[in-house]
Amino acid sequence: MANNISGFVKSIRDTMRNDAGINGDAQRIEQIAWMLFLKVYDAQEQNWEMEEDDFESIIPDDCKWSNWVQNRNLTGDDLLNFVNNTLFPTLKSLDVNKDTPIKKAIVKTTFEDANNYMKDGVLLRQVINIIDELDFGDYEESHAFGEIYESILKELQSAGSSGEFYTPRAVTDFMTKMINPQIGETMADFACGTGGFLTSWLKELEPKVKTTEDRQLFDQSIYGMEKKPFPYMLCITNMLLHGVDIPKIEHGNSLTHDVLNYTEDDKYDVVLMNPPYGGSEKEDVKNHFPADLASSETADLFVTVIMYRLKKNGRAAVILPDGFLFGTDNAKVAIKKKLFTEFNLHTIIRMPHSVFAPYTSITTNIL
Repeated sequence: MANNISGFVKSIRDTMRNDAGINGDAQRIEQIAWMLFLKVYDAQEQNWEMEEDDFESIIPDDCKWSNWVQNRNLTGDDLLNFVNNTLFPTLKSLDVNKDTPIKKAIVKTTFEDANNYMKDGVLLRQVINIIDELDFGDYEESHAFGEIYESILKELQSAGSSGEFYTPRAVTDFMTKMINPQIGETMADFACGTGGFLTSWLKELEPKVKTTEDRQLFDQSIYGMEKKPFPYMLCITNMLLHGVDIPKIEHGNSLTHDVLNYTEDDKYDVVLMNPPYGGSEKEDVKNHFPADLASSETADLFVTVIMYRLKKNGRAAVILPDGFLFGTDNAKVAIKKKLFTEFNLHTIIRMPHSVFAPYTSITTNIL
């Protein structure tokens, strides 16, 4: 299977390289992301149709992947015209309100910031055909369903692409094992990227599912938020592939909510995170934090968010840079004082330099 995946990503990459509209890896990933989402969502909808007597798709028939992709004559300028002037406008303007079930509403939120960058309709058709050849049905039984997707993410990373979104699976799996998830617990990642920690959690928790009630608790156990549009899209797709019908993944910035306003309903039993570091936030973001904790470093602010959103007796495992451990500016010192006095930090694991190479040489630690 690994060879198939390598070949799959390579053939897509090679095809896209010939398209004048695609500029760099970021656009390439975004282009693959919306097509993969539609392909996976289409497969999920077919499952829902079999399971629910009254299931109605939110996607109009002419925009369903299985319908327009099957029309092999739709290529060149006609295909571009359909994608740019029918498909995207339709999905971006779907009628969604507060009563729309999450599994339907995610189509609109996923497409809100999506773009079709390809300008050559023949090449676009070639890429669509390659993606359509992925047969998710074949792998569904063997639980390798989501593994396909993991492999694709990893492959994209090794192509020098989505390093900022990808925490190596060995790391997320190790941290999740140490946390030891239990049925009935809730887990959050407030900067979830493509959903690595969420999938590790689901993988670790699934063997403990014994009853229908357990399954319901399992489905409702995760929460993620992601600021950037296409990791968000990849994450939603990832959750659907891992059998979570109603992914509670929000598109937004976890740092723009006032930490003092969080209630018990906003808190979780477990937080697993690799927050963005090295970045700095806009000045107004600091207004959402108590003055003494208002650092300008993104990772510091996420530590504060975690402290305010962890339930009493909750558990967390977080990857943080040396800057957090050894920094001495006032906000960092205040954050660490709160961490050491109000929480039980019992283990710090130093990570090898090579963990995130070649994307960053920052030395990191698991707390």
